[in-house]
Amino acid sequence: MPSQVLCAPPAQASMFITLTVNDTDEALQATRKLLRGFAGLTRSVSFRSPTDNLLSMIAVGSDLWDRLFPDEPKPQHLHRFEEIRGQKHTAVSTPGDLLIHLRAEHLDMCFELARLIDHKIGEHSTVVDEVHGFKYFDRRDLLGFVDGTENPEGQDAVDAVTIGDEDAEFAGGSYVLVQKYLHDMKGWDSLSTEQQEAAIGRTKLDDVELDEDTKPSNSHVALNDVEGDIYRENMPFGSIGEGEFGTYFIGYAKDPGITEEMLRNMFIGVPEGNHDRILDFSTAHTGALFFVPSSDFLGSL
Repeated sequence: MPSQVLCAPPAQASMFITLTVNDTDEALQATRKLLRGFAGLTRSVSFRSPTDNLLSMIAVGSDLWDRLFPDEPKPQHLHRFEEIRGQKHTAVSTPGDLLIHLRAEHLDMCFELARLIDHKIGEHSTVVDEVHGFKYFDRRDLLGFVDGTENPEGQDAVDAVTIGDEDAEFAGGSYVLVQKYLHDMKGWDSLSTEQQEAAIGRTKLDDVELDEDTKPSNSHVALNDVEGDIYRENMPFGSIGEGEFGTYFIGYAKDPGITEEMLRNMFIGVPEGNHDRILDFSTAHTGALFFVPSSDFLGSL
């Protein structure tokens, strides 16, 4: 049950592509063919520059799964992402049948693979969201803080993301939840460093978690402290001309309920109304959940 590679050292460049698949038999056939040949497509690009460490992942949304496999079992926790509405902020739910996550040391490798994928399925699908992410200094987001500090490492990371005997038919798979956040940089930059650190729950320069007696209960770190681990591969993105400065959140887990609990804490608050302070400066514009099949499953289609 070899898994698609999900936990890997941070890449310099990433692409995140969300697609909806047309409601035709031809589109479903093209999708099956893409899924089955996805590893081969990746190898055909990777061999050109092995040192670029090209990695790829493809995942399937709940609605598409029902269309592709109407009479077959479904992964235990695969469902549409449900909107989370707090008193002030909302984690929106947006369409997505396929999610493609590409990583490499240079963007050209990601782009070339994306081009080949589009050649296979472009006429049968619509790209509803596309983000090109980049490594920003020492793994910082555009708010200036190190991102991904609390990721599990090594075998702990693999165990956190890989489905096992709890859903044996889909062992080796995973789940991935994505959101595209845009930041109010003018508002954020108006805060002092101390105010920013209180919002995040970590120091800005040296990335140290604040002491429990000084860390606010509505800080990002405090509200993300739940039982169970996820593996984040968040990436900054932006457009100067469009005035867009954002973070693409992508969280892998063997149980998406862990990620959803984090989001409920952030948007609804603990207690209710005590929402994540970072949401006053960061707005979620997308939200979708997908199942990540194992490599063996994809190859068997």
